[in-house]
Amino acid sequence: MDKTSPSAAAAVADIADGASLAVGGFGLCGIPSTLVSALHAQGACGLRVVSNNCGTDDHGLGILLGAGRIARVTGSYVGENKEFARQYLSGELEVELVPQGTLAERLRAGGCGIPAFYTPAGVGTPLADGGIPWRHDSGGGVAVASPAKETRTFGDRDFVLEEAITCDFALVRAARGDRHGNLVFDKSARNFNPLAAMAGRVTIAEVEELVEPGDLDPDEIHLPGVFVQRVVALTPLQAADKQIERRTVSVPVTREAVSG
Repeated sequence: MDKTSPSAAAAVADIADGASLAVGGFGLCGIPSTLVSALHAQGACGLRVVSNNCGTDDHGLGILLGAGRIARVTGSYVGENKEFARQYLSGELEVELVPQGTLAERLRAGGCGIPAFYTPAGVGTPLADGGIPWRHDSGGGVAVASPAKETRTFGDRDFVLEEAITCDFALVRAARGDRHGNLVFDKSARNFNPLAAMAGRVTIAEVEELVEPGDLDPDEIHLPGVFVQRVVALTPLQAADKQIERRTVSVPVTREAVSG
């Protein structure tokens, strides 16, 4: 089955207002930036996003956030997105913060059909006991707080019950993919992309290099095509557009500086 879409715009055309989205990537690494830009142009709003973070002010999901298109975020890292902080503190945005490993497992569980699981992460903290502000009101008070979660003892340790995550759509980015939706991710760009893809009822993958079925060695495939419904081949320019969240460089050491 050929799952390729003619464009990113066509691939996201049916994402409706209020849809839930699982979005891959880590920081600005491996994010489906072309699909996010197409969704921004498409105009869907009231989106409920599940992602490790929400991009920066100018890139990734930060574009949708800045346009007021995101209503709720489930993530593990706020990062340096000042608009994210402003919207959360002013009551414009609902935020559920989740430990990073727990978030990864909730996505994986959703993709595997596991409804919930127990984990020791968060036991004895407000994460398990409830009361974390999910949404503030306009006066700075708490409009919506996190509920208490079920805890249970196994052996001599306590564990908290975490529910799996599934979403209406998933947006991911891969280094290589074939027309059947089999995907290969590059190094740290693999972070959260396979898990987000598994959690989406309709998963859309943008690929930097589109190959024919059979070109990928089965042993190198990170995500089988059964989890992917649509594939968008990026142009060379789109594939090369990769941002760095915080660029850190060193000053070259000259011979004169060393001798001095």
